[in-house]
Amino acid sequence: MSEISPKTLSDRLQAGEDDLLVVDIRHEEEYDDWHVPESVNVDVYDELTDDPDAAKDALADLPEEKELVTVCGAGVAAATATDVLQDMDYDAKTLADGMNGWSRVHRHAPVQADLDGTLIQVARPGKGCLSHVLISAGEAAIFDPSHYLDEYEAILDEYDADLVGVFDTHAHADHVSGATELAERYDVPYYLHPKDALAIDATPVEEGQTVAVGRLDIEVIHTPGHSEGSVSFDIDGAALITGDTLFHESVGRVELGVEAGIEDSDVEQNAATLYESLQRLQDRPDDALVLPAHDPGSPEPPVAATLSEVRERNEDLGRDREEFIQELASDIPDHPPNFERVKRTNVGQESVPADELADLELGPNNCAAE
Repeated sequence: MSEISPKTLSDRLQAGEDDLLVVDIRHEEEYDDWHVPESVNVDVYDELTDDPDAAKDALADLPEEKELVTVCGAGVAAATATDVLQDMDYDAKTLADGMNGWSRVHRHAPVQADLDGTLIQVARPGKGCLSHVLISAGEAAIFDPSHYLDEYEAILDEYDADLVGVFDTHAHADHVSGATELAERYDVPYYLHPKDALAIDATPVEEGQTVAVGRLDIEVIHTPGHSEGSVSFDIDGAALITGDTLFHESVGRVELGVEAGIEDSDVEQNAATLYESLQRLQDRPDDALVLPAHDPGSPEPPVAATLSEVRERNEDLGRDREEFIQELASDIPDHPPNFERVKRTNVGQESVPADELADLELGPNNCAAE
């Protein structure tokens, strides 16, 4: 079988190779929900499953001069597409593990923040997830890590830094956190607000608390609304790690914890709480960089904007309280896949076997309100 690894594909796409074309053969609605950036969709999944030769007419319009990479959910139907394309004399390969493999890809880059240290943003383009590694005076802290820990350990090795703490801004609903395992592996505290650490042994954080990392102070800002335990982290007034409370062009949705059965509040109450949290975040310095935990596209790090820039781009920050509550409570987007189980796993109420994690997370994050 002719395959290309997700990392190799990611590296080549980053390099801007114009002789490469990713061909997604899934149904159009699946492609619209979630796909490799700059890929094209040729919806021949049913043909490939029932009668592969029937897919040839639709595939015949693909450019002959390109190297083609076929993609489906797990790589099985795409492998059939590759066989068909090779029979048609195309240069074709299959993305190993399909979108499942693509969801494991991580990229990182430094954030240009005015700090006595280094801030690295780790992007997971297949999930739209963003996490951060802070390094100062030989010490490091990791924020919102995925459960694929190799990327973070490689950064620690690269900077010869000792991990002193792992932080989650909240109990995520779209991906399983790697914070518990990372903290246990390095015997360091795992910081999580008690409202989200329902059945997890975590070091509690609270409003106004500071945690030192090297020469830097991390201030905890309790910003509930997206979840009851959502916090943001102010790093020396220069960077705001806002989790799913504040994105650059939206805010966190407010119904996931309620619908997962782990919050006693209702959607309107959560929207009102989030409104107050956002008002307090806007009191921070205008030039502080806003660093969310997600980006709606396929993020290329670093994804950063100053608080003043976010005010200009984010319509939600300009709404009055009543309009804000009505907007968030009435316009409910599609849920992240398996969000109930993911959320329960991250608060410690459910345990998912390691070999099921990839399938559990498969799909777009959908954590923004709109």
